[in-house]
Amino acid sequence: MPNQSIIPPDIAARYEVFEWRNGLAILTSAHPDKWTNILEVLRGFSFTTSDVLKPGGSKGLIASKLDSHFTKLGWIEKKFETKIVVDDAEHAAPTHKVDCYKDRVALEVEWNNKDPFYDRDLNNFRLLFDLRAIDAGVIVTRCTELQQIFNKLGRGSSFGNSTTHMAKLLPRLEGGSGGGCPVVVFGIRTACYVEDE
Repeated sequence: MPNQSIIPPDIAARYEVFEWRNGLAILTSAHPDKWTNILEVLRGFSFTTSDVLKPGGSKGLIASKLDSHFTKLGWIEKKFETKIVVDDAEHAAPTHKVDCYKDRVALEVEWNNKDPFYDRDLNNFRLLFDLRAIDAGVIVTRCTELQQIFNKLGRGSSFGNSTTHMAKLLPRLEGGSGGGCPVVVFGIRTACYVEDE
């Protein structure tokens, strides 16, 4: 359960917020500028009927909206070069690239991927935290309640139960999939939806 006093009321009205290992305290205290960036992006985000009806492709329109706003604020896509050295033997230990990264905070946008992408993200956060490369991870995803909108628009099968939404993420987090890495999750609620057709 997140510390509700940290979450601005307008954000709580539009996003379901969950934290693991005091992620909110770390973001707000150790990384206030990144916290401000995150709030700015979340406040500026909405998705429309036409966004949902447009086919996704390799990176969907809605995820790209979020990523591009972070990019404008100086966040970058980042791949970390990691290796393990035992005596004189070096072994590459590649991690997966992070959607958005800025000064020790890693952020992933999971709008409509297959739910095992959460395992990849959380494992990556865990590894990068253990290697002292990040202080916290953030995931922006969708609330399960949005399925009602997708069903109404005839796109329910494209956003099914086996895709990324809060009901698939939270059990993984609570089960310890992120290890010791502090994580904050923002689930996009129906309050972010705007009808435009």
